Amino acid sequence: MLEAHPLTYRTHVLPRLLSLVKVVYSTLLRYLLKFGVVGLIGYVVDVGIFNVLWRNDGEGGNFFQGPIGAKIVSVAVATLVNWVGNRYWTFRENRRRNFVLELLEFAIVSVLGLLVGLACLWLSHYVFGLHSRLADNISSNVIGLGLGTVLRFALYRYWVYGLHRKDGLTARQNRVEAATLVLFQDEALVNRETAEEQTSR
Repeated sequence: MLEAHPLTYRTHVLPRLLSLVKVVYSTLLRYLLKFGVVGLIGYVVDVGIFNVLWRNDGEGGNFFQGPIGAKIVSVAVATLVNWVGNRYWTFRENRRRNFVLELLEFAIVSVLGLLVGLACLWLSHYVFGLHSRLADNISSNVIGLGLGTVLRFALYRYWVYGLHRKDGLTARQNRVEAATLVLFQDEALVNRETAEEQTSR
């Protein structure tokens, strides 16, 4: 059995491996870590506001002191906190001038993530007949939350804050080229294209 020469690893394998690690980190891992931190802060805000507001069952009192009203307020505030954190930290390189449209798209994705969690809870509770509190928590706060988080991260990374949405690229007339850029997420190429477009104006 032939053994690879040590120089082969140092000159060919190791540089390629390091290059792969850098690409994975720069295009995915660093965003994922920041997204997790922002999401955790948003979760604390959500739970905290919900428990501060929830004073009664919502009957004979303020609607926003009941569980539904309190949850509406807590989710709305947590969504804003997540948007600010993702806009100015996680995906700050790709934020856009049109922050109203960005916030609208962000909210749509957040609702989609919420619907995934509700769907998991509905399937577990009403279709599979698992009615215990433990089953409800596992289906909504473990499986649903996990799947919803994956969906939200993917849509934030590749749609709301995708490289093709950066200012300077949204006005492209060549949509095929823009689609290629977002497909491969070539950040160096996108930055070069953006700089060229801005200097040509």
